[in-house]
Amino acid sequence: MVPVDESRTSRSQVPLLGAWVEEGRRVRWRVWAPGHQQVDVVLHDAQGAPGRVLPMTPEAGGCFGLVLEGEGAGLRYKLRVDGEGPFPDPWSRSQPQGVHGPSEVVVPDFAWTDAGWKGVASQELVLYEVHVGTATAEGTFEALIPHLAGLKALGITALELMPVASFPGRRNWGYDGVDLFAPLQAYGGPEGLRRLVDAAHAHGLAVLMDAVYNHFGPDGNYLRVYSPHYFTGRHHTPWGDAVNYDGEGSAHARAQVLANVEMWIRDYHLDGLRLDAAHAIIDDGTPHLLTEIAERARACAPGRQVHVIAEDERNERRLMKPASEGGVGLDGVWADDFHHQMRRAFAGDSEGYYQDYKGSTEDLARTLNQGWFYEGQVSQNLGHARGTKADGLAPWRFVYCIQNHDQVGNRPFGDRLGHDVSPEAYRAMSALLLLSPYTPLLFMGQEWNASTPFLYFTDHNAELGKLVTEGRRKEFAGFARFAGTEVPDPQAEETFNRSRLDWREAEKPGHAGVRALYRELLRLRASEPALREAGRGTYEARALGPDALVLERRGGGQRLQVLLCVRGLLEHAVPAGSELLLWTEAARFGGSEKLQPLKQDTVQLKGSAVAVIRLPAKN
Repeated sequence: MVPVDESRTSRSQVPLLGAWVEEGRRVRWRVWAPGHQQVDVVLHDAQGAPGRVLPMTPEAGGCFGLVLEGEGAGLRYKLRVDGEGPFPDPWSRSQPQGVHGPSEVVVPDFAWTDAGWKGVASQELVLYEVHVGTATAEGTFEALIPHLAGLKALGITALELMPVASFPGRRNWGYDGVDLFAPLQAYGGPEGLRRLVDAAHAHGLAVLMDAVYNHFGPDGNYLRVYSPHYFTGRHHTPWGDAVNYDGEGSAHARAQVLANVEMWIRDYHLDGLRLDAAHAIIDDGTPHLLTEIAERARACAPGRQVHVIAEDERNERRLMKPASEGGVGLDGVWADDFHHQMRRAFAGDSEGYYQDYKGSTEDLARTLNQGWFYEGQVSQNLGHARGTKADGLAPWRFVYCIQNHDQVGNRPFGDRLGHDVSPEAYRAMSALLLLSPYTPLLFMGQEWNASTPFLYFTDHNAELGKLVTEGRRKEFAGFARFAGTEVPDPQAEETFNRSRLDWREAEKPGHAGVRALYRELLRLRASEPALREAGRGTYEARALGPDALVLERRGGGQRLQVLLCVRGLLEHAVPAGSELLLWTEAARFGGSEKLQPLKQDTVQLKGSAVAVIRLPAKN
């Protein structure tokens, strides 16, 4: 890895840590271990056996350094601290034998073919969330490559990879990562990830990485061995003590994150980041770490479109306002209010955070008009006011979905949306999502209404695994819907195997029609002038009684109406000369209705359905 520009580190001059190869075939190490007297590099062979011990030299600021001539990529090592250990390097770029094994020196010398790649514009993003380990039978980066052409043909413009930073074991969602810089070897390691990104760019697809900076996993986390200052008791998160981003010794924890951001964008040519639970990245200083993350990511790829999107439950407009205007400077956020309203309306969910939503057509229309629903109202679930007004924020900044890894996998049995709503409702919900002016996100397999569940799975050591299993089952004990049932064991390999996607299912009856619907919806989204124009003031949603709504889109001199019937019967008058563009209950999409819904100047929908009507141009 080429060292970062040390003049751009935040708040203080923090040198690059870890190990990298310099010109002239030599390896340089630098470790931050303040308060310790001696740090040694312990070389290991390919089987993981220890060998030579090389003492490091104390440097300024609590660091230790070493240069070894005549070595390069592939060298494996651990670090011994005051005679204890040896331990893996927390700044390691590769962990070929897992998070407890030796670290490996790597160099970013991949033969890239994407020199002309400029990225995908924010307004063109159609995100496809992927868990690498379960997306294919092989569970690797390279096994995804044959599917890229099909995703591009469907209308997807960007992959969003769930976290790939090394975690304990071979099975995990990725949010227990401990080696931020080391792509999981079971997925194909650094080389496999680069091959996937390069192939995606060749197909015209961007690749975003889900990055977890709000906490680090417990198993294989060796940061405290080197310094207690990586964490702080001043702040707390749902996962324990927060990472120290604003207290004594915080410069190195901040530098670790910023160097990681730079590595993903520069060394792996990634097109952006999805920041997990950004509301739990606690920083009372200025500038906020989120601002520095966004600035560092963009600075790493001049001339290329880079996206920094946060999962953040607060609904705060400042997150997307420029730093120059007192904001944080992110490009977008996950706006979950749309998902929750839709789920309440069509599936009837009412426990937990769903108690904050009625799922009425009035509230759904309000959400579509605003971007998010909560703009300062008191949340019954949280017990306090939530959100600010979203006025003036471009719609592409809001990421909408009807399912994602959380909304599927956090259910005790990993049930996808299609398990809880009718096929008609599934098609209608899909149409409203993809024809809204907001950035859509699909969860892998959604485009054919995959039947495979996506369960919560882990591969921890026996002691921690037992606690995870007990905690998972206790979590759902209070939900009436799951009373008397046993939640699948996250530690069981069968739980992981059941979550594997079956791409062959997409060709089967009951699924092929759904995929055809998604392809047509995305084609319309990309080609219809009224759908391509997505600025504020170009759309309006309004309820048509308690069971239906209309979303009108305007642009390029055209007007479209997306008519949604949630249930019952909808009869809606349209001007003479209106044209039916799409109907979710058409036979080619798997529907059973035989008579098309536009008759003269009236659209008639029964049950859950969507009709897309192009209105005649105004004279």
